[in-house]
Amino acid sequence: MTMTRMQDIQIQLGAEFEGHSTVPVSFGNDAMALQAARSGVAICDRSHWGRLQLSGADRLTFLHNQSTNNLNRLKPGEGCDTVLVTPTARTIDLATAYVLDDTLLLLVSPNRRERLLKWLDRYIFFGDKVTLTDVTDQTAAFTLVGPESHSLLQRIGLSMLDARSDASHRCVRLAEQDVRIAMGSGLAIPGYTLFVAADGAAAVWHVLVESGAVPFGDRVWERLRIEQGRPAPDHELTEDYNPLEAGLWQTISFDKGCYIGQETIARLNTYNGVKQRLWGLQLSSPAAIGSLITLENEKVGTLTSVTQTEQGVFGMGYIRTKAGGAGLRVQVGDVEGCVVAVPFLQHDRRD
Repeated sequence: MTMTRMQDIQIQLGAEFEGHSTVPVSFGNDAMALQAARSGVAICDRSHWGRLQLSGADRLTFLHNQSTNNLNRLKPGEGCDTVLVTPTARTIDLATAYVLDDTLLLLVSPNRRERLLKWLDRYIFFGDKVTLTDVTDQTAAFTLVGPESHSLLQRIGLSMLDARSDASHRCVRLAEQDVRIAMGSGLAIPGYTLFVAADGAAAVWHVLVESGAVPFGDRVWERLRIEQGRPAPDHELTEDYNPLEAGLWQTISFDKGCYIGQETIARLNTYNGVKQRLWGLQLSSPAAIGSLITLENEKVGTLTSVTQTEQGVFGMGYIRTKAGGAGLRVQVGDVEGCVVAVPFLQHDRRD
């Protein structure tokens, strides 16, 4: 089965596409899919996310030196989230690294794939035993989201995956395909992410949906990531912010050696220099992305993402640290807002 066959199956399930995009925007079941993600199990096609493969003897050390987390501690079958930053510690992308026996797989945001290919390539110097390959078109990626994800996998004969740490992974056989299955949904909701060769994607997708996973598109993913607080490139992850401000402390090793951006991050941590923090925002009415967040007519931040929920309008935005945090009442453009904590973000160091 090819990726064309994959789209045919998705269309049969009600997939809607916009323009020439191959990414389902919705399956016409957004409310059902949201409920499944929160209390059952839902499935999202993340094949449009970038998958970069690093091979060669220096692959692990290379990525260790280019990102914020301690990759050198990882063994095959393990993984972690890590942030790629500029030399001044401005965020490029939040990525997930999976260490395999002979390679390293890096899952990156769709709109950062090409930039990161060029970015990483420029740091591969003569003599480095590292080969960087874009394997996005040769593979597919699906994510199961929801507390019943593990039960679904047990029903199709896969077990003992919940005993491992987040981003840990192993290879299994599913629908007569070799599938790499990893702990974690990319959100602060239980789940798994699966990788399979493109020609086996449709078969694996079919089995998972037939086993009870409710399919959802990019619109629901966007809503979930805002509700959960996962920062995204071009919204919360830009060169205006560093990963400490973005609430990604859990992706940073403060004990590893030198890496790109390390000096700035270490200084911010040592001298409590985080001047703004990313928070959730419960809004009284819709507001435009980029709206100023004010407190007593003084600017204290900027709205970076917004979505509509059953409880009203919800957004994300950066708030000046001195202004306050959760519980703070602010003005967002012309509407009222309340600052709230979101589960994906972490605002301090937890050793």
